[in-house]
Amino acid sequence: MEIAAPVPPLSSHAVLLFLASVTALLATARLLGALARRAGLAALTGELAAGVLLGPSVLGGVAPGVAAAVLPGPAPQLALLDAVGQLAVLLLVGVTGAHLDLRVLRSRARAAVLVSLCGLVVPLALGVAAGLVLPDGLAGPRADRWLFAAFLGVAMCVTAIPVIAKTLSDLRLAHRTVGQLILCAGLVDDAAGWLLLSVVAAAATAGLTLSGVAVPVLLLAAFAAAAATGGRVLVRRLMERAARHPEPGPAVATAVLLVLGAGTLTHAMGMESLLGAFTAGLLIARVPAARPKLAPLRTVVLSVLAPLFLATAGLRMDLTELADPATALAAAALLAVAVLGKFAGAYLGARLGGLSRWEGLALGSGMNSRGVVEVVIAMVGLRLGVLGEAAYTAVVLVAVATSLMAPPLLRLTMARVARTEEEQLRLPEHEAWQGSGPGGSAVPGGPGTAR
Repeated sequence: MEIAAPVPPLSSHAVLLFLASVTALLATARLLGALARRAGLAALTGELAAGVLLGPSVLGGVAPGVAAAVLPGPAPQLALLDAVGQLAVLLLVGVTGAHLDLRVLRSRARAAVLVSLCGLVVPLALGVAAGLVLPDGLAGPRADRWLFAAFLGVAMCVTAIPVIAKTLSDLRLAHRTVGQLILCAGLVDDAAGWLLLSVVAAAATAGLTLSGVAVPVLLLAAFAAAAATGGRVLVRRLMERAARHPEPGPAVATAVLLVLGAGTLTHAMGMESLLGAFTAGLLIARVPAARPKLAPLRTVVLSVLAPLFLATAGLRMDLTELADPATALAAAALLAVAVLGKFAGAYLGARLGGLSRWEGLALGSGMNSRGVVEVVIAMVGLRLGVLGEAAYTAVVLVAVATSLMAPPLLRLTMARVARTEEEQLRLPEHEAWQGSGPGGSAVPGGPGTAR
């Protein structure tokens, strides 16, 4: 019997470059995050800018030799960083789901549904309309006008749950009712966005068919039904057993396995792995005894993995292409459509759902953030030939700009949303979950708190 040759280990140089890349990205993200906090912004602002600073937009153009020495050049090296970033984003989304108070969603179900629906349909329609009037040169070589317009519509309607989760955590808004509604509505919009993306991608490669639409919908429904029945029982039993241990280690390990396992399942079903990770987090949230034990996991995810993920996302952004006036004009138009669509949709849904004017504006501020989700969609469009280079750059700019807009706009709008007694009662539980309390930075009025 022939024995397969062992897989060769990474070379010494590859390991050195990987460690140098991670060190440079994390150190820069932490430094810029701290500077952003001192400037009154969310740490996410600096962490997202770290990748742009170290990537082709700045360092790659000013000092390419330095950039090549500390950042990955070959595709295999970048794949290593992408793998770390994927692990980080799955855990970030899972931790966010475990932070969600399902009682809020039940009591505000009508508002959550309307915000999700309007926040999806309005920017989708505006994005399609923009795609029909933008210059032909923006479309890729394999796209007709309607396919290009449909792809832009999908790009405009998504919401970046990972970036929103980090923003709400930085601003200490996760316990606020509006923060919970942002997460819920954003998840629904993201799930719909990935579903629409699969349909548009199928149309770009094999043409639009009934099976191409029906299969993803049926798989999504089957996964939701399984999670709400057997999945809920399984997660409760596993987390309750782990929580009985006096040390947090078993609970942390069990939660990580559940999040990664659910992400693996949805990815294998052809859906986005973030959907599975968030669903696992939601089910973990239904086990109150386990949540305080997960504070160490939250600390590592938000202090190390999330900054590294955000910095890694910035490496793929080359903003130097905006020097072309036509690209810059198209990017400005798409940015206006994206912001107007999300704000109008979220505000309309909030008002129809009985929320106040400032609550509607706060929902728009949070859901407007596109982040790395839109970058991924742009990369898919470029790979399929639906987007041209200029359109890709314009969509990436929308992702960066809307992510940077979210923290200051949330501060401004949430300062005008009155705190409720329900939120005050929920705050101690969230502080315990964050692993901080009186005297810590997470208490109301401490650094980074949005009042």
